Amino acid sequence: MRSWNYKLLCGAVCLAQLACLSLPVWAAENTGPITAHTTMQEIRQDPSIAKSGIFTFGNADDGSALLRAYFQNQTLAEYAGQEQAEDCAAALNLVVENYNAGRQVTYKVYTEEEIAAMPAKAAVELYYFPAEQANAKFAVVLGGNVAFTSGELREGMASAAQLHDMGYGVFVLRYRIWMDMGDNAPLEDLARAVEYITAHAEELGVQPEDYALVGFSSGGQVAGVFANSKRGYGRYHVAKPGVLLLGYSVSDTSVMKPVYYTLYDIGTCGWRYYWTSLDKAVEEGYPPVYFWRGNDDSMLGPAWVPGQYNDFEKALQACNVPYKRVTYQHAPHAIGTGNGTDAEGWMTDAVAFWEQYTS
Repeated sequence: MRSWNYKLLCGAVCLAQLACLSLPVWAAENTGPITAHTTMQEIRQDPSIAKSGIFTFGNADDGSALLRAYFQNQTLAEYAGQEQAEDCAAALNLVVENYNAGRQVTYKVYTEEEIAAMPAKAAVELYYFPAEQANAKFAVVLGGNVAFTSGELREGMASAAQLHDMGYGVFVLRYRIWMDMGDNAPLEDLARAVEYITAHAEELGVQPEDYALVGFSSGGQVAGVFANSKRGYGRYHVAKPGVLLLGYSVSDTSVMKPVYYTLYDIGTCGWRYYWTSLDKAVEEGYPPVYFWRGNDDSMLGPAWVPGQYNDFEKALQACNVPYKRVTYQHAPHAIGTGNGTDAEGWMTDAVAFWEQYTS
């Protein structure tokens, strides 16, 4: 009798253990929609987010135990900023929806052979948000970066949510940064992304022409240089952008030029993209440009600084390039879609500009 009771007890314990083991899996599969208050750890543990392949660590140093713990405990609003947290959450929920519907989210732009020859190229990815209707125009979004911090989860996802809601196909590009950005790597990554999208336009359900480049901060400079026929799209023999939609883009790297060269390209010869300010990239036939910044953007400094926005505008005027320049009183740096600031709704205005010059 005692032996039988013992067996029953052991069986009950085993069942209880199995039930406990299954709880995290069940919880992970039923986390509910992502909100601005969801923690980064909860987002990264969501099975659909993880399996979709998107990169949810925006900092290279997230790999350290201390920083990983710090960032994981942040809410999405703390991580991405209040101005774009709701849009980021909408984009992440769309990732979950697309992945669960069997749609591919993450695309590599380099071949396995190219990645084997240069492993850093494995980091280069496109995160795709297909439009509701086939044959839609598409946008490629380049978030900003501060050396080891990239913005595809912040500015990239937030922009994707709004552009998707307006009926466009959106590709958020994760390009090489930090110690991998030498030899014009970000420019090459953008070229390969455009090449991949246009070559697979039919299966991706997008129009191969008249696409928009949406660039923020240093991503805006990459986009602006890429729009030059000699240094950018023409050099890589890919399709020309239809328009540039730039938010607080870096127009001139200024004192950072020698620093960048020393860190990334010391001992090499040849032109580097960060040597070219946007006003020097402008030429006859340059794509139409919509660009904006805030007067309280302390990161960029005054607009009149040589190489910054006034020089860019003068170059556009001299080359008869259609443009729209917008200045906001309250629109700090790195706010993306800018909700809750003077820049709120800028993307609707920018899309109208896009349609005006590519319809």
